Amino acid sequence: MDAAAAHVDVEALAGQREGDDPASVTSPKEPAWKRFLHHVGPGFMVCLAYLDPGNLETDLQAGANHRYELLWVILIGLIFALVIQSLSANLGVVTGRHLAELCKTEYPVWVRICLWLLAELAVIAADIPEVIGTAFAFNLLFHIPVWVGVLIAGSSTLLLLGMQRYGVRKLEFLVALLVFIMAACFFVEMSIVKPPAKEVIKGLFVPKLSGSSATGDTIALLGALVMPHNLFLHSALVLSRNTPGSVRGIKDACRFFLFESGIALFVALLINICIISVSGTVCNSNHLSPDDLAKCSDLTLDSSSFLLRNVLGGSSAILYGVALLASGQSSTITGTYAGQYIMQGFLDIKMKQWLRNLMTRSIAIVPSLIVSIIGGSSGAGRLIVIASMILSFELPFALIPLLKFSSSSNKMGENKNSIYIIGFSWLLGFMIIGINIYFLSTKLVDWILHNSLPVYANVLIGIILCPLMLLYVCSVIYLTLRKDTVKFVSRHELQTVDASKSKVVNDCDYEENKEQLV
Repeated sequence: MDAAAAHVDVEALAGQREGDDPASVTSPKEPAWKRFLHHVGPGFMVCLAYLDPGNLETDLQAGANHRYELLWVILIGLIFALVIQSLSANLGVVTGRHLAELCKTEYPVWVRICLWLLAELAVIAADIPEVIGTAFAFNLLFHIPVWVGVLIAGSSTLLLLGMQRYGVRKLEFLVALLVFIMAACFFVEMSIVKPPAKEVIKGLFVPKLSGSSATGDTIALLGALVMPHNLFLHSALVLSRNTPGSVRGIKDACRFFLFESGIALFVALLINICIISVSGTVCNSNHLSPDDLAKCSDLTLDSSSFLLRNVLGGSSAILYGVALLASGQSSTITGTYAGQYIMQGFLDIKMKQWLRNLMTRSIAIVPSLIVSIIGGSSGAGRLIVIASMILSFELPFALIPLLKFSSSSNKMGENKNSIYIIGFSWLLGFMIIGINIYFLSTKLVDWILHNSLPVYANVLIGIILCPLMLLYVCSVIYLTLRKDTVKFVSRHELQTVDASKSKVVNDCDYEENKEQLV
């Protein structure tokens, strides 16, 4: 490609990023298992998007409605998630930039600003279920009002994010610890209810859709899995490791991050299986009271605790509260962390870390606080549904740039994906986008048909929504068909250039010394 066709960005320096953790430097002489351990951490931060309170609520309802029949959806969804997350990690490793930085350099100003606003909206929408879930957990464990729990969730997240000053590895360890606390709680819950192992395994490997709501619950499960802010976060977290610019160093890093993400998502899969199995066993018991049956028909994060207390006893509800607290608190950490990278990448704002944390946390916590004060627990629960719709709306504006960049020779160079991976990832990406758009449109249509507004108000809403949906579709097409204009110097190419310069300098020094001797 000639100079007129592509602008070359030579600032993608291999591994030379401010804030790299010195402890993450690897040596090719170390054993493979030691080098792998240096790469452990980002996957556990990322897997929390599949364990946040929003996913927890979706799992609970799916289990209540269909017992173990939809476990296969979780298995397939997390396999799909592993493919998408590996693309994000590879993009950061190869280019030395994260997704938000690449978007800033690639797109025109007006597109960049729109993508930034949508990414910030995604962080806020993802944070709403996390903050509310944490507040519900505080209410369950300590009997404090939900709005007070929202304030505690925000302030405690800022305190935990203060661990960044001691290095990102410490924060990753804390998040991994919370993941395993969550796993332990749900494993204990599962041992209490004792679901039939044969039916659980059958539900995991035999696809089946029965019942009028099975399709809708399947779409809700898949739609809740891929989070837009997660794609920005994973490509940024891998940059904390000082990856060598050699071919072997890049390939090793991509492989290690893939294995590490696979392990973390496997833990997430086990936790999701436990949640659905517990809900499916409890809500399909023959000894439920009419009130508990009514709760099972519309399970929320709040009502689930009362259901478990009534059926299994107080200790089970406490375990649920601890798991919900670990889920919400750890998810808010990663959400705020993603917000930092999004703001820094799109806007390149230079500010102190604590101030950036405070800004991101304040923007995300305000909607949850207002709704919890005005509407209480029921209003906060409805806000979770609205947040899931916003995330479904925003997903293409993070996923399409990721697919474009990871398939581009301008960005990835010789590390560009093979034609088979490109074809599969695009097919997978558009399938996920289609599922999310279907989920969003059905929710909107259902709301328009069943709300209590006058007819003229619904007509007016339809008139407003039609051009907005057309603009939405045109934006997705634009991002898909637009050609890349910026070529990045990869880590390996940059290392080759540096080696050539060093060779030229050494040759010149040798000639000068030779002339002086003569």
